[in-house]
Amino acid sequence: MDFPFGMAHYLQPMTTTEVHPDLTMEELLGIFPGARRTLFQLHHIGGCSSCGFSPAETLAQICARNGGLDPATVLGEIREGHLKDESLLISPADLHARLKDTGIRLLDIRTREEFEAVSITGSRFMTQEIMQEAMNWPKETEIFLIDHSGGRVLDAAAYFAGHGFTAVKGLKGGIDAYSSQADPSLPRYTTEAA
Repeated sequence: MDFPFGMAHYLQPMTTTEVHPDLTMEELLGIFPGARRTLFQLHHIGGCSSCGFSPAETLAQICARNGGLDPATVLGEIREGHLKDESLLISPADLHARLKDTGIRLLDIRTREEFEAVSITGSRFMTQEIMQEAMNWPKETEIFLIDHSGGRVLDAAAYFAGHGFTAVKGLKGGIDAYSSQADPSLPRYTTEAA
């Protein structure tokens, strides 16, 4: 059997929204949050003002004005990128179960104010000094990255992976999901950007 998008396309969980090239970028990013990163990495789309796109543009429109890219192929690339993103995440329940393990490192990439207000026991606030220290850790060190809602951990995890770390994960849904799904004793909060 021929799989035009690759086998991974067919293993994707169903969403409530049918995925097709005529979705707006806002809709597509709601389904595949890493789509912007994939588009930029593979096609230099969306990284700067000259190659940017608006949330109201469809994937098909963006493909048409960027050299006539095939929207179905690009959508397949976005799906593949999503699978790679998912492999860099750990669920709140899984992280909670791992907290008793020695040797893991929890690095919190939120603002200092957020970290001081609420944090997971054992986590360290990411400073420039801790970043420099981390670069000297063994590359197989298990590193778990924490943000507020999971929107920034993929970029941070990709950064560590790009520096040779083989066991780095971001907390899926951030500390907000962790406090609602794994440790309700941690207070939840909102931010200005949320």
